[in-house]
Amino acid sequence: MKRYLRYLSAVVLVCCLAGMMTGCGSKSQQNNNVIKLCEVTHSVFYAPLYATIELGYFVDEGLDVELTNGGGADKVMIAVVSGDADIGFAGPEACIYTCLQGQKDHPKVFGQLTKRDGSFLIGRSGEAFCWEDLKGKTILGGRKGGVPEMTLEYVLKKKGLQPGVDVTIDTSVQFDMMAGAFVGGNGDYVTMFEPTATETELAGNGYVLASVGEESGEIPYTAFFARQSYLKDQDDKVSRFAAALTRGMEWVSLHSAQEAAEVIGRQFPGTSAEVLANVVQRYKDIDAWNSDLCMQPEAFDRLQTVMQEAGELEEHVDFQTIVDNTWAKKAAGLSKSSD
Repeated sequence: MKRYLRYLSAVVLVCCLAGMMTGCGSKSQQNNNVIKLCEVTHSVFYAPLYATIELGYFVDEGLDVELTNGGGADKVMIAVVSGDADIGFAGPEACIYTCLQGQKDHPKVFGQLTKRDGSFLIGRSGEAFCWEDLKGKTILGGRKGGVPEMTLEYVLKKKGLQPGVDVTIDTSVQFDMMAGAFVGGNGDYVTMFEPTATETELAGNGYVLASVGEESGEIPYTAFFARQSYLKDQDDKVSRFAAALTRGMEWVSLHSAQEAAEVIGRQFPGTSAEVLANVVQRYKDIDAWNSDLCMQPEAFDRLQTVMQEAGELEEHVDFQTIVDNTWAKKAAGLSKSSD
C-alpha cells in the first residue's frame, strides 16, 4: 500500500499543476492527425504495436503517431494526466490507482494488447525443471509491487510455494540490472523479459525454464488508455488509432515470427534478426497477444486479485469504471483480413 500511496501523491501533484494551466492546448489537440503515444518501455513484447507503425497502418488512417518511452507505468500515467501525452501504453493497474485517487477525469482503458506476463524464469541449469526445484532458492524478481513481481508471487502460490517462506524473492536489484546481477552470480534464478532472456540463453549464461505468463493465466498486462475527456473529444481519432492497431495485431497473428521480426527490425537496431525471430516465436508460443483490443472482465478481475494478494489493492474496482471497449469492438468489426 505504501507504493500505492506514493503513486497517488505524484498523480495528485501533477493534476493540481495541470489544473492551474489554461489556454495550453497540446500540438495533438490542435492537429487532428497527431497522437502523442507514451509507452511504458520499448520491448519486443509489444511487437504488434511496432508492426502497426512499420507497416504504415497508422498512416493509412491519416494519423501521425509520435512514440516516446515513459520509462515506467507511473511516469506514463503522469504524462497522460498532465496532457504531455494523449494516449498511454502501460499496465492497466495505473488506471486503477488513478481512479482510486478520486480524479473526475481519470484515464480509462480503451484497448488491450498483451494478455499475459511477458517475463520468463531463467535458471543456471538446463536440466528438466519443476516448480518444486525453487524450494529454498532465491529468485531475482524485480521491483516490489511491480506487476512482474506480483505475478511471480501469484504463480508461486498457485504452485504451492509461499514467497518468503519456501522461496526468497530478492527485490533489491533494479530491473535493468537484473541480468548482469544474475550473470555475476547473484540469485539461483531470475525473471527476465525478452529479448534479454533469449540473449542470456544464447550467450550460455542461463536457461529459459518457464513462462510466468503461461502459468499465471490471462491477465490484461499492457493496455492503451486516455483521459475520458480526450476519448470523448477525439472519438474519431481514437477510432482510427484502434482500427490501425487491430489491423497490426491481426497481421502479426497471421504471419510467421521471421516475417514479423523483419518488419519490426528497425525498432530494435541493436538486436539481431535471429534473436528477434526467436523472441517473437516465444511470445507466439505462449499466446501473449490479444486477438483484438477488447479487454475481458474475467481477466481484469484476475489482475486485481494478483494486486490484492500482493497487498497493493484493498478492494476490486468495477470493470466499467476502468474499461470502455467501445472503440475496440468497433475496430474489430472494421478489421481488414485481406492483407
